[in-house]
Amino acid sequence: MLRTSELTKDFGGLTAVDDVDFALDDGELCSLIGPNGAGKTTFFNLLTGVLTPTRGTVEVREQGGWRDVTDATPYETANLGLHRSYQITNVFPTSTVLENVRVAAQAASNDGAKLWRNAEAFERHREEAHRILDRVGLADEADTAAESLSHGAKRQLEVGIALAGDPDVLLLDEPNAGVSSESVDRIIDLIEDVATDHAVLLVEHNMDIVMNVSDRVVVLNQGAVIAEGPPEEVRGDPTVQEAYLGGYEAGSLDADETAPDADAADAGTDPEEGTA
Repeated sequence: MLRTSELTKDFGGLTAVDDVDFALDDGELCSLIGPNGAGKTTFFNLLTGVLTPTRGTVEVREQGGWRDVTDATPYETANLGLHRSYQITNVFPTSTVLENVRVAAQAASNDGAKLWRNAEAFERHREEAHRILDRVGLADEADTAAESLSHGAKRQLEVGIALAGDPDVLLLDEPNAGVSSESVDRIIDLIEDVATDHAVLLVEHNMDIVMNVSDRVVVLNQGAVIAEGPPEEVRGDPTVQEAYLGGYEAGSLDADETAPDADAADAGTDPEEGTA
């Protein structure tokens, strides 16, 4: 569904993403992990057209072959079925929950750019929005202003917005960040649910979540892939233990905790990530 070849991003003398070859298969849930500043969010930004790579390529699969989207804009990559959520909650706060999703559905259909449009299109997008809200567990909050939601519910709404337009690939950037422990199970269930009919690339610091939901794990450190494979294989890799996991054992983290050394890493390593 998605692949990169020799993908690299330099910021002056700093290489934030370093020669990354990556592929995401149809129906796969792959987690991307690594210390703060490892290049994870920069990698997402390269995939979705927010940033242009220094070198390398990004391709998405279409009927009949692969399409190069290396120089595509975020709008173009979204129209090609590559949708994302953000590390920092990103919704229209004063609009209702339903309107947040309806507008996303309308934008994904290109109806938003038409001056004269069939009134039935609005109803179609509203129906899609209602279906999505039911799926993400927010049907009862349809008429609530987004700013009134709990942080966990806002995260659910972000996933709902990303689902609008029925994308092929979902990129989820720390959907559990800042979520209370009682809300984490709902987010996990939602991630597993959307992975049943979408390819999902997940950035997540909670290793219990990563090890439980992932089909495959890719580890970035200083912008480069240092390991990838099934969760159990990656967890036991000495290089990964030294660079990131720091003695992690299954069940050793509470729901709202990150990997042992994640917060100790240099948060300024990646100028595009901040603390990701």
